[in-house]
Amino acid sequence: MEIGVHTPVLADESLESMLPYLDGLGVETIEPGVGGHPGEDHLTRSEYLDDETEQAELRDLLEEYGMRISALATHNNPLHPDEERAEEADTELREAIRLAAQLEVGTVTCFSGLPAGSPTDEVPNWITAPWPPEHAEALEYQWEQAIEYWGEIADYAADQGVDIAIELHPNMLVYEPHGMARLREETGDRIGANFDPSHLYWQGITITDAIRYLGEREAIHHVHAKDTRIYDAQAREKGVLDTTAYDDEPNRSWLFRSVGYGHDETHWKDIVSTLRMVGYDGALSIEHEDSLTSSREGLEKAIDLLGRAIFETEPGEAYWAE
Repeated sequence: MEIGVHTPVLADESLESMLPYLDGLGVETIEPGVGGHPGEDHLTRSEYLDDETEQAELRDLLEEYGMRISALATHNNPLHPDEERAEEADTELREAIRLAAQLEVGTVTCFSGLPAGSPTDEVPNWITAPWPPEHAEALEYQWEQAIEYWGEIADYAADQGVDIAIELHPNMLVYEPHGMARLREETGDRIGANFDPSHLYWQGITITDAIRYLGEREAIHHVHAKDTRIYDAQAREKGVLDTTAYDDEPNRSWLFRSVGYGHDETHWKDIVSTLRMVGYDGALSIEHEDSLTSSREGLEKAIDLLGRAIFETEPGEAYWAE
């Protein structure tokens, strides 16, 4: 496995200054944003798409530091009921897929998106219960929209030889493993998960069970390393569907935390081991969104812990079982 970094955490640095810093920390892969919410601070899509000269220079720069790109990231909402916003997100995604193919990057990370609850609604609608009945009807409508769209994207990605890794994220249609499995079954093997445990912790999902469930379906295309801490005193009073601002830390039921500050090292070693059990041996791309520490310190502590957790060699023969 490889330690990677989702690069928006270092948005204030250029790619040229960021790479030697990460190389010195033992990082082997990066996941730069190329649009949507991650932005494109380190890899401006329009500068590299269809430009062989720029692409060659990028390859040379990455090779200088022994670095590779694990995925290109463009998290947005291509199912948005506002047609202009949906078209912008769709363009970002399709161009990211093309650019990934040109750069020989096998994966694009993104969100599933979230439609409105009906053709006449104007805002996305996250449905979390089947009652009252109109909610179930809205959810059925949303899945119809998603299956049609992602079926087209799966075909487009297959033509380019690229996998689509959807992050399971609340306030998106696909936010837990069963929804991910359904979308993959309905649209094809190019559609899979960008497995990010941080959004699953606060939903009460057991991470290793989720890895096994998706792993059995060969549905994990990429992995984020990001932790979450649930604060029981707040959660006991208001649960975990918490709309408190992220920077009002004392009053939130949960916070995104640096790796090791939500769950201990043993837990992260279990994650790594379970990923290996289901055949994933790619990047663990650290996403830093911990408001209790600086970007660099949180990143460095995560790298330090994962450095002790990951396996760098292939498994040996089980000679003791012969």
